[in-house]
Amino acid sequence: MRKSILFAAGLLFSVSTQAQLLDIIKSTVKNKTGVDLDNPVKTKGTTTTNSTTITPTNTSNGSSTTSPVNLGSLTSTQISSGLKEALNIGVTDGVKKLALTDGFFKNEAVKILMPEKLRKIDTTLRSIGMGSLADEGVKLLNRAAEDAVTEAAPIFTNAITSMTITDAKNILLGTDNAATNYLQSKTQSQLFTAFQPKVKASLGKVGADTVWKNLISKYNTFTGQSVTTDLNEYVTTETINGVFKMVAQKESGIRNTPAMRTTSILQTVFGAQDKK
Repeated sequence: MRKSILFAAGLLFSVSTQAQLLDIIKSTVKNKTGVDLDNPVKTKGTTTTNSTTITPTNTSNGSSTTSPVNLGSLTSTQISSGLKEALNIGVTDGVKKLALTDGFFKNEAVKILMPEKLRKIDTTLRSIGMGSLADEGVKLLNRAAEDAVTEAAPIFTNAITSMTITDAKNILLGTDNAATNYLQSKTQSQLFTAFQPKVKASLGKVGADTVWKNLISKYNTFTGQSVTTDLNEYVTTETINGVFKMVAQKESGIRNTPAMRTTSILQTVFGAQDKK
């Protein structure tokens, strides 16, 4: 009887010891390799959901977020959609800011100055004490742009929507304003044609055309010269360029600041760009 008790105790001790050894082995393997022998599908630092592996990464502010595995996993269609989304947001945001009073006039990056060929008018008028008239002329050019730019959004949006991005991946991996530059190169002419009538109406609405006729007339009378310029063409070009500058700023922000990626397509596409 005593032998049986000793045998049973030894057996229990052996089983307990084996279990402890197995636990030690499992713990060692998990610490060294990240493999959990109790659940080998899951690995250290990886969350598995519906058979899709997502690897956590840290953002610039230290919080954890998720990013696509690599750029190669994105299709050209996805990249194109992400770029167009960034451009659309840039146009919407830019036009909204430019359409405010002083949106052009007090923004040195986009302010419309005296046309270069008419700058001698500015100098001459100031020399005869009529600087205020020159200032009013410049101010009204900017007021016309601020009034007309609200009409730019749908024109830009249509251009973006219909644009075919032939090398989306290279644009995504390009400079901070690569998509904006591409849009400008592909749509500048059609934007000008569509936008010019809007600017012409605004020049009349704010009285810029009347002031400039008076301004040029006084200059011509004083100097005996005959100076003319197409203000409509000039303001149209400068207004469009102003919108592009604002879009470029927004694109750069989206590329470099994860918090500005406010939609899933922006997070997916530009998150992949971060890994370039």
